[in-house]
Order: sequence, then C-alpha cells, then structure tokens
Amino acid sequence: MFVSFFPRPKLFFTSAVVWSVIAVALWYLGASEWGNAIGLPSAAPDAPPIIGIPVFWSPPFLWFYLYYAVCVAIFYAFWRWYDANPWQRWSVLGSALILFIVYFQVQVSVAVNNWYGPFWDYIQAVLSKQVTTTTGEFYSQVWSFAGLALVGMNVAVLNAFFVSHWIFRWRQAMNGYYVSHWPKLRHIEGASQRVQEDTMRFSQIMEGLGVAFVDSIMTLIAFMPVLIRLSANITELPIVGAIAHPLVTAAIGWSLFGTVALVIAGYKLPGLQFRNQRVEAAYRKELVYGEDDAGRANPVTLTELFANVRRNYFRLYLHYVYFNVVRYSFLQANGIFSIFILGPSIVAGTITLGLMNQISYAFSQVSSSFQFLVNSWSTIVELLSVHKRLRAFEATIVGEALPDIDQRYLERQQGGVDPEDQPAA
Repeated sequence: MFVSFFPRPKLFFTSAVVWSVIAVALWYLGASEWGNAIGLPSAAPDAPPIIGIPVFWSPPFLWFYLYYAVCVAIFYAFWRWYDANPWQRWSVLGSALILFIVYFQVQVSVAVNNWYGPFWDYIQAVLSKQVTTTTGEFYSQVWSFAGLALVGMNVAVLNAFFVSHWIFRWRQAMNGYYVSHWPKLRHIEGASQRVQEDTMRFSQIMEGLGVAFVDSIMTLIAFMPVLIRLSANITELPIVGAIAHPLVTAAIGWSLFGTVALVIAGYKLPGLQFRNQRVEAAYRKELVYGEDDAGRANPVTLTELFANVRRNYFRLYLHYVYFNVVRYSFLQANGIFSIFILGPSIVAGTITLGLMNQISYAFSQVSSSFQFLVNSWSTIVELLSVHKRLRAFEATIVGEALPDIDQRYLERQQGGVDPEDQPAA
C-alpha cells in the first residue's frame, strides 16, 4: 500500500515529521526574519493586518513561500539521493504541493476573518448614522471580500484537479505493484476486487483523512493566536465568570464535551459497521459462486443470508437514531455557542459588531479543528476495513501468514469447510 508509492515508507514518514518539526522550529526561532536580507522583511509586531488579497503577495508571505520551497527541495534532494523511487515526484513533491495548498486555504480563512472586523464595524457605524458613506465605498468593501472568495474558490478547484491526479497515481503505483505479484495473489478471496476497487478506496480515504488532519492542525496554528488576541476584548464567560484566555478555554472545553458525547453515543457503531461488511461479503460470495455452480445460491440459502444483511442493517439504523440525536443537537448548539459565550460582553457593550463576527468565525474554526476525530470516525472505520483486506496481499507477497478469514477461505478451496459460508440459524 505504501512501499509502491513512497520510498522506504516507515523511514520516509519519520524523516518527514522530523524535518517538518525542524523547519517549523527554525522559522519561529528566527528564520522568519531571514527575508530581511533579500528585501522581504517580516511584519512589525504592532502592524495592523493587511485587508484583502494584497496580503498574499506581501513581503512576509513571499518570504514564507520561498522558505517552504527551499525546505521541500532539500528534503526531495535527500530522498532522491538516498533511495530513488519511480513515483517520487508525485509522492514527495505532489504531497508537498497539497500541504502548501492546504496552508494557503487556511490563510484565506484568516484573511476573511481579518476582513470581518473592519467591514462589520463599518456597517454598524453606517446603520447607527455615526458616519456617512457612498454606494461606491460600500461596494469597495464588498469587493474586497469577493476577491478573497474568488481566490479561495479557484485555489480549491485547482487543488481538487491536482489531488484527483495524485490519488490516481497512488492507485496506479499500487495496481502495478500487485499486478506484478498476481500469480501469488490470484488465489486470495476477492483478489480482483481488492486490486480494482480497494486500491482506489484506500488512496482516496488516505488522501481525504490526511488533508483533513493537516487542515485541522494548520487551522489551530493559524487561529489559536487570533483567538488569544481577541480574548483581550472579552471580560468574562457565562456561569464561569472572569478567567484567563476565556475564548480559548471555551473552545477547548466545548469541543471536548462534544467529542466525548458523540464517542459515547456512537460506541457500538464501528462494530456494527465491521459486521455489516462481513454479512454483505457472505451474501455477495454466495451469489458469485452461483454464477458458476448450479448447486450454490439456491433461494433458501440466499434468503437466509439476506436475512443476516437485513438484521444487521436494522440494528445499525436503530443505533444511528440516538447517535444522530446527539450529533445534530450538538451541531445545532455549536452554531450559537459562540454567541452564548459572548452574552455578558454584548450586554455590557464592550465589543462591536465587527469584533463579534470575528470572534464567532475564529471560534468556529478552532472548535471544528478540535472535533477532527468525531467528524472522521466513520471514515477511519472504512479505512481500517480496506486496510485489512489489502494486508492479505502484503502478507502473501512477503510470505507471512494470512489473516484468519483468508486462511479459512483457502481451506474451503482445498476441501475444508468455512463456517462463515454457512447461513446463520
């Protein structure tokens, strides 16, 4: 799954993490100032944020782009020298480009948050008749947001196009690797499906989960300082009262509450999902055998096997009822929780409309990042299932023992009896 696309996967991913930590540490220890030497100075600590699209070609951003490119080039050159892989341009440079685009999209969100404050303060001043304005000035403010939205949209479209090719290259690498060992693999149950479908699903799920995880981490890195800075404008929280960094504390506490609640509510769902795949596989196997053997897939057997499918789905639907009650209740409450915690400050009149919108947006970004596991748990279950099926291929290629379910299948092929082929009583 990995060795076909990445050079020496365990060492590669370990080195990627170590090099990333070194690069980030260097940046915060002073590399962010090195751009001064080439005319790309960092922003002054007390400088107001640049509003709108110009922020993306400001000197600090241009220096970061260059720094990131140099770090990636060093890492790529090392692996090109140490252990060249035919897919290295896609697995190393392609992955680096995807990570950069994720970072850029997070920065678009930060730029939108910076736009919220001045714009909504401007709207508040206009509606309260504190200032006079013109239609041109109003649409100029709106156009600033439209520019950010346009950049974000086009980057997302281009990223989706590139990621589609990246996923297919990973699938192509796995496909070529497994096909080269086909004589060893053809006897494994569902070998054709594993090569044709599971490789595609595995690469798609890994990309989706990986990008979502990195996006959550980068969002936390980008928005946590924003939330800390905005906390200076909040005097206290409802019930709790005055505490240090109230917005950060509220975001973490609320996210932990939601995570624990949803994990408890969905405790049985992963097991039911796994069993669902087993009963579906048993039903599908019998149908496949019936295509070549008139003695298989008779109506009685198929009825009993489908009854297992029906029973498991109905149990799944039942457990999803209370899980969805908790899930949707939390999501609905999540939409207004930031307004709830701002209640004392709104009543006291210590924040403006623009500041309220900035806080709400930043709070939602941070809290959603902390909820990564909850939002991704069903996808993780599916990934584990696909990984288990492909591990049989890996075991066969390197001469390891097959998983139990595949061992039983081979025993049945050789004249034994597979209990799981029998319909449930």
